[in-house]
Amino acid sequence: MSTEPTAAALAAIDTEWPLIAAELDVLDAEITMLYAEDHGGPTVLDWRRLRRAEARVTRAAADLTARTDPHRAA
Repeated sequence: MSTEPTAAALAAIDTEWPLIAAELDVLDAEITMLYAEDHGGPTVLDWRRLRRAEARVTRAAADLTARTDPHRAA
């Protein structure tokens, strides 16, 4: 039995990668915010980074849905 991913699994990951990357950006921004608490709190730039990362997740999720939902009109 092979433990390697199938071509279909790799294609699915490739399709979902923009959303995965955007979610990783949110996680990174959230970690930065947690560490900022030890240094006087998050800065305006920290908050902006988090908001932008969250917006990227929303856009990536919408794009993924538009590409994979067969019932959605183009």
